[in-house]
Amino acid sequence: MGQTRTCRITEKPFEITQAEIDFCERLGVPLPNLAPEERLRELMAFRNEWKLYRRKCTATGKEIISAYAPDAPFEVYENSVWWGDSWDACEYGRDFDFNRPFFEQFSELQKIVPREGTSIFNCENSDYNSHLRQSRNCYLNALGIKSEDCLYTYWTVENKDVIDSMFINYSTLQYEGRHLNYCYNGIMLDECNNCTDCYFSYQLRGCDHCLFCSNLANKSYYLWNKPCTKEEFEAAKNKILCGSFSAFEKTKQQFQEIKKVAARRFAYMLKCENCTGDHLLACKNCFDTFEGLNGEDCYHLTSFGNCKDVHNVYSAGWEPCEEIYYSAVVRGSQNLAFCNYIWFSNNLRYCDSCVSSENCFGCIGLKHKKFCILNKQYTKEEYEKLVPRIIEHMKKTWEFGWFFSPMLSPFAYNETPAQVFLPLAKEEILKRGWRWKEPDIREYQPPTIQEIPDNIRDITDDITKEILACTVCRKNYRIVAQELKFYRLMNLPIPRLCPECRNKNRIQSDNPRKLFQRECGKCKEKIFSPYASDRLEIVYCEKCYLESVY
Repeated sequence: MGQTRTCRITEKPFEITQAEIDFCERLGVPLPNLAPEERLRELMAFRNEWKLYRRKCTATGKEIISAYAPDAPFEVYENSVWWGDSWDACEYGRDFDFNRPFFEQFSELQKIVPREGTSIFNCENSDYNSHLRQSRNCYLNALGIKSEDCLYTYWTVENKDVIDSMFINYSTLQYEGRHLNYCYNGIMLDECNNCTDCYFSYQLRGCDHCLFCSNLANKSYYLWNKPCTKEEFEAAKNKILCGSFSAFEKTKQQFQEIKKVAARRFAYMLKCENCTGDHLLACKNCFDTFEGLNGEDCYHLTSFGNCKDVHNVYSAGWEPCEEIYYSAVVRGSQNLAFCNYIWFSNNLRYCDSCVSSENCFGCIGLKHKKFCILNKQYTKEEYEKLVPRIIEHMKKTWEFGWFFSPMLSPFAYNETPAQVFLPLAKEEILKRGWRWKEPDIREYQPPTIQEIPDNIRDITDDITKEILACTVCRKNYRIVAQELKFYRLMNLPIPRLCPECRNKNRIQSDNPRKLFQRECGKCKEKIFSPYASDRLEIVYCEKCYLESVY
């Protein structure tokens, strides 16, 4: 039997299943007292996925590109130094004080242990990115691996020549795409797989040369969901992709109208068994889970791959993870609880930025360590005797069982994906005691060009020397040469929004990471869907969707 609890922030009830209760008992942690959405908010508030700053490395004095603003109250090392052998995090170790709260002591340690500047590894010509690996010639991407010549993307794997897109895998020549796999040469595609030369289309599989289409499989030369000749297709494509900004914006509105009337799956799940969530592939017994593949027996999990028994986590796996609870950004680890940014580690509690470590409690920045508490080294016997005492102390201070408060986050709330996925007003953020970062006025200067020519044909190379201003937030941005080359190749206009607003628009127009109970629009079966019951889209259960489309 599960149970109903009350969220300590929203004061609304939420359900906990018996499987979740059993999992918490197995890991020796208390049941959560926050609703799933508030748990995700806390976890997301510990990661800066997009914003970059110029600052100096504390160790070398060298200017670096960093996720930490120059005024952030932390020691920050450039990556080569942080990962090197010139320093040891145990140098900052201290005794646990049973007369003080744990989080207070952790906060003091946090301010003196050096932090990794950015997360760029094994990349070439790709300094201006966040969390990028094994890539080359990339600019202002967030969360990508094995990509080339990509700009302004979010969560991507093995792509080439992809711009302004999110959740793209194994694709080439894509612009403004979302949730694509194995696609080539596309513009404004959404939830498509194995498609070539398709434009402004939704939910296509194995299609080529489709325009203004939805819910098609294995079709060639289709226009508005009807067969067309090659000549008709080319004429329609050339009319809308003429390089004009005004024409492109009008076409985007037409595409939104197509999506409004297109039948939709209650959730996007392929090869899944007994799951609830959205955008899942090859998962089994996963509930309230989003953006993941190869998961089993997981609950309240967002952005994951190769996970088993992982509960209440944001960004886990790819390097397999198992038995992880209430943590953020975990790779190749097992038996963790209340941890942040952990790689290849086991049996940790309340640790941050630790690598290849095991049996540690309340530690920061450790590499290849074991039996440490607040970064102080202990013997196995001392560690096993002291940790239970600390846990009992934290229970008395009402700290054990909570993830780190966003007050302890290295970043202001509006520097993190929490503000994009789960936005709060500045007043509410400050009311909760969390940090808010004011905009840098230096990024909001008058543009050097007052009006951008409507058509890409009228844009000269000098555009790369200009300072532009976003038409929504007025933040400055530039067009880089690599980007201009792509627009000319694809006959696309210069964007009028800054990269940050473009990314925010994509995410906020995507499905929420939240499920609602509603009825299938055809058979009235009860379903759990990211589409709330008051939304206007046509939403079908899996059976009715397949019948209507195929």
